[in-house]
Amino acid sequence: MARVAFIGWRGMVGSVLMDRMIAEKDFHGYEPIFYTTSQVGQKGPEIGLDIPPLLDAYDITDLGQADIIVTCQGSDHTKDVYPRLRKDGWKGYWIDASSALRMQDDSIIILDPVNKDVIEKGLRQGIKNFIGGNCTVSLMLMAVGGLFRHNLVKWVSSMTYQAASGAGAKNMRELVEQMAFIGQASQNLLDNPATAALELDTRVLETLHSEGFPKEVFGYPLAASLLPWIDAPMENGQSREEWKGFAETNKILQIKKPIPIDGICVRVSSMRCHSQGLTMKLKKDLPVDEITEIIGNANEWVKVIPNSKEETLGHLTPAAVTGRLEVPVGRIRKMNLGEKYLTCFTVGDQLLWGAAEPIRRMLKITLEHLS
Repeated sequence: MARVAFIGWRGMVGSVLMDRMIAEKDFHGYEPIFYTTSQVGQKGPEIGLDIPPLLDAYDITDLGQADIIVTCQGSDHTKDVYPRLRKDGWKGYWIDASSALRMQDDSIIILDPVNKDVIEKGLRQGIKNFIGGNCTVSLMLMAVGGLFRHNLVKWVSSMTYQAASGAGAKNMRELVEQMAFIGQASQNLLDNPATAALELDTRVLETLHSEGFPKEVFGYPLAASLLPWIDAPMENGQSREEWKGFAETNKILQIKKPIPIDGICVRVSSMRCHSQGLTMKLKKDLPVDEITEIIGNANEWVKVIPNSKEETLGHLTPAAVTGRLEVPVGRIRKMNLGEKYLTCFTVGDQLLWGAAEPIRRMLKITLEHLS
């Protein structure tokens, strides 16, 4: 029976992964062992099975007994533990939600509804590192991967609107703190129906710039604002988040002639869903109905939303999509730029297909490969 080590299962992505695995009854048919960085010897999670006490997530000898390691602990832990494991001769499968090994030549970025053929080929060839992709890239490919599969995409400009969850649990908390701070500072004006909108606007602006405004994590106000920069700067003027669109999309799809992908990544005050406005130049002029059919048939989770005001506002928002595996795509239409230019808008839960779900599914694929 395969031995599977789980690390980082208490964090934000790890918790979503655990919830999904329990819901899908994924803890059967192998030996699950849970590890911790801070609570060695304590009781493990409730998964419907008897499991041993928590083990040390830095114990190379013990981790080396696992056939598969599933980690959501983060890049720092991976950079510490992974090379020591391999140096010690460990030959197991490493399934990781962090970005530390994502672009290495001996790793595959996993998104099986889009690149299962790449994953299966990698398993046959002896690849052992399977890494979750950038959340925004994964959600884009879940939405419009059919167009890539049909070799229709010449280039993409992706303008993203990314949730606080993409930055971490502390950032989600600070966003709510900022909202509450603004609400409290403005409450007396809201209580008076005669308050002018400009007076309320002035109060909010003053609050955003006030000394006590909570911004220790983000560094700037996000509530009632936005942040048009995510991740570290690159030499070409992109942020690293913007660079990932090109680098990771082409690695996921294993495209021989890379497809240009670029855009601007923006943090917005949504909690856990990333949205994207996509502009694409297609290689051929196809009717919108045919394009819509290709998009909608790509996988069982993509959902095409009719391009109407009511359908768009009802189904194509973070409020409608949070907690759901469906990835809706709407606003699909040709652009004034020309008949080969297509625009659309998509939303997906960053913590599901953008993080936990590819990891969950890769574990199942790996177990099937081992059986």
